[in-house]
Amino acid sequence: MTVVAPKVEKEEEQVVNPWEVSAGKGGIDYDKLVDQFGCQRLDAATIDRVARLTGRPPHRFLRRGLFFAHRDFNEILDLYEKGEKFYLYTGRGPSSEALHLGHLVPFMFTNAFYENMVKVARCVTYNKVVGIFGFSQEDHIGKISFPPVQAVPSFPSSFPHPFSGMEQLRCLIPCAIDQDPYFRMTRDVAPRIGCQKPSLTESRFFPALQGESTKMSASDPNSAIYVTDSEEKIKMKVNKYAFSGGQDSAELQRELGANLEVDVPIKYLNFFLEDDHDLEQIKKGYGDGSLLTGKVKNLLGDVLYEVVKRHTRARAQVTEEMVDAFMAARPLPNMFG
Repeated sequence: MTVVAPKVEKEEEQVVNPWEVSAGKGGIDYDKLVDQFGCQRLDAATIDRVARLTGRPPHRFLRRGLFFAHRDFNEILDLYEKGEKFYLYTGRGPSSEALHLGHLVPFMFTNAFYENMVKVARCVTYNKVVGIFGFSQEDHIGKISFPPVQAVPSFPSSFPHPFSGMEQLRCLIPCAIDQDPYFRMTRDVAPRIGCQKPSLTESRFFPALQGESTKMSASDPNSAIYVTDSEEKIKMKVNKYAFSGGQDSAELQRELGANLEVDVPIKYLNFFLEDDHDLEQIKKGYGDGSLLTGKVKNLLGDVLYEVVKRHTRARAQVTEEMVDAFMAARPLPNMFG
């Protein structure tokens, strides 16, 4: 008799880097990322310290563990406690997959910035970036040349107008965990060019509407909610595309309740619903079956539309003079509320 061993499906390997995020059905293992990248957990003691120093509840992203890891965040809190200044570095990448020569024009024109790019580039060998980013022979030159561009806003000397005479000002970078390799490289280079290491707070990923196993994509407008979406479009996307952990029928939902671990509406509410009590009540009702999927999706649609409406209203009020005033050096407000 021939015995055939059962086929064992190979578990999909987790891949997280600045260009690709993928994981198996279980989703991203964030504990594994902390170990892999060598950053630290944002623990309860640190978050309690934020509350104590600011005299107000920490931002919901902190208190709900959405920002979950850091590098030297406590050093920024030390500065804040002493009344000393620091600045935030955050932003968005170029619209194309890689920098082209046209992207270099503003960098070269604002040459404090460009000089720092050159300094960083000279300190990082090809073998070093291969070790950090895992570049291969097939990777194009844009990916290999971009890390110094990402690095230099961490240094105040890259911005001589607002930070003149403040070359040792510390920088705090809030970012998703996949951006950590850029700033691990930056922190390694900083002392070699006479600069302070930036500190980081690192967040979980914001899932696509279709779930954590997919990525939001500009080529698929139904994978995300955009700040230009109308109320009708937001609610259509939520109702049609948001992956549900609820049951297939109202009867089963009332009997079994929803799987909150995979439910995208709950994940979105975790990011955007401010009131902790309301969020817990929704989770409880949805999990025990007393709330149906349609009700939860309708609640989410209302919350997301309010977010977009506030953004649209605020953006319409922005003038060139306001942008100029914002970019000028000034005392820093509370960054943690």
